[in-house]
Amino acid sequence: MNEKFFSLPEQKQQTIINAGYRVFSQNSYKKSPMSEIADAAGISKSLLFHYFHNKKELYLFLWDTCGKITIQVLTQYGCYEQRDLFEMMYRGMRAKVHLMKQYPNMGAFVIKAFYETDPSVRPAIQKSYHKFVSFKAEQTLTNLDPEQFIEGVDVAKIRREMYLASEGYLWELQQQGSINTEEDIDRLEKDFMEMIEFWKQVYLRKKG
Repeated sequence: MNEKFFSLPEQKQQTIINAGYRVFSQNSYKKSPMSEIADAAGISKSLLFHYFHNKKELYLFLWDTCGKITIQVLTQYGCYEQRDLFEMMYRGMRAKVHLMKQYPNMGAFVIKAFYETDPSVRPAIQKSYHKFVSFKAEQTLTNLDPEQFIEGVDVAKIRREMYLASEGYLWELQQQGSINTEEDIDRLEKDFMEMIEFWKQVYLRKKG
């Protein structure tokens, strides 16, 4: 990768990144031409190749950028330091809303990349994903207070259930093209709050 990419104004970097997320989220890796990404970013294909030597380099850069930005925003929202699982989920939802406003196609790209089968990128994606998820799962589970839950529940399984349900809901909305406006994002936030309240009724230890 050419370091001159990072010398670009932040807004221009974000434009190129968002162009990559949009094109790669709509097609398979193989069927996503660099020319289409360049057009979406408003630059020439030769300039895009000046910043990224090939499509694989750009694709993996976009994937790594997802992880870095996500960790940064989740940290800003205080997700990793919470002892209350549902407060952590709420803050995580607010962080994702923040990300959606800046990077509308990032979520769809992540899911598309995770299921990508092209052998030139799949091994790197899978290795990176499992390393990230394992590390963050251990970190967040260590902080949680087990006394808040009803007796006999597996906190790790609860967290995974909530994670999968949340990701599945996001994927469904993105497939429908339903996250395009502030109104869509407000509806998403409302639905998430209802999901969290349901989980609290099911899993939280009753007080008194």
